[in-house]
Amino acid sequence: MKIAVLLSGGVDSSVALRLLRDEGHDVTAFYLKIWLQDEFSFLGDCPWEEDLEFARAVCQQTDVPLEIINMQNEYWDSVVSYTISEIKEGRTPNPDMFCNRLIKFGQFINKIDKSFEKVASGHYAKIENQNGKFILKTSPDPIKDQTYFLAYLTQQQLSRALFPIGSYRKKQIRELALNYNLPNMNRKDSQGICFLGKIKFSDFIKHHLGEIEGDIIDIDTNKIMGRHKGYYFYTIGQRSGLRLGGGPWYVISKDIAKNIVYISKENITNRARNKFRVGNCNWISEENPKDGNYLVKIRHGENFYKCTLNINGDSGIVLSEKEDRGIAPGQFAVFYKDDICLGGSVILD
Repeated sequence: MKIAVLLSGGVDSSVALRLLRDEGHDVTAFYLKIWLQDEFSFLGDCPWEEDLEFARAVCQQTDVPLEIINMQNEYWDSVVSYTISEIKEGRTPNPDMFCNRLIKFGQFINKIDKSFEKVASGHYAKIENQNGKFILKTSPDPIKDQTYFLAYLTQQQLSRALFPIGSYRKKQIRELALNYNLPNMNRKDSQGICFLGKIKFSDFIKHHLGEIEGDIIDIDTNKIMGRHKGYYFYTIGQRSGLRLGGGPWYVISKDIAKNIVYISKENITNRARNKFRVGNCNWISEENPKDGNYLVKIRHGENFYKCTLNINGDSGIVLSEKEDRGIAPGQFAVFYKDDICLGGSVILD
């Protein structure tokens, strides 16, 4: 097949490229320029240049052409503006969800049109075609599995997507990178939000929303425990970054209008909950699941909760078997039936 490979400069996408090349496919690598270089020019040298250097080195070693596609404007309109808006409203956004749906498997596919049969990436996930329906399934590596971030893809997008490393564990990918002697074989995995590179999320927020000082209040005693520089720097359930003694302290809630961050430690177990409302659902099969018992993830990672899901149109009620103190509006809840990712939804409250 003629395949477009999304190459980030990391190990996972590089191994995916080599696997496809070894299988005899006609592959072209694409590096998507989405970073906000101009916006963060005050930091000095471009912190993403290393990614591009590794991408070039891998392609040169593999004798694969590399094209650089500028998608900064599309990324700003589709992902960055959403992120800023959600933060300002006091919610917890997940930019990677929309990066996958709107950019990597959205507008990028529109740019290359039908020149390529498939678009491949280094995601840890599997796709199966079952009687004409495309099923998204989890990776055998529970820690690296990335179906959570792919839960907003559509049938059309999955029909064009390809995940060459989806059946591997991370350890195996590292071994393959060594066997291939890839230029980036010893490179550490990237962390954080893709469009920020090495930029701190707090610096990104400060750049766009500034700093507005407010009180940090113990919700149990109503005592002012300290000061903060803006409610939007904090998310529900957060523990680190509060810089307060006598902890551990957790962020319990935020008063957006008054710019107050409420914290607690003594009654933290009482603040956890197991019932929440979801909306803006995307069901990969394009059919609403029946009310019943499923698995749910409320953040990326290996932890699933058993839950009961009751759907009413485009919204629903989730009742989890376990309580969680980090359930926050704006986060995504992703649902599973065994190893099948059914789709995702936004946590409303």
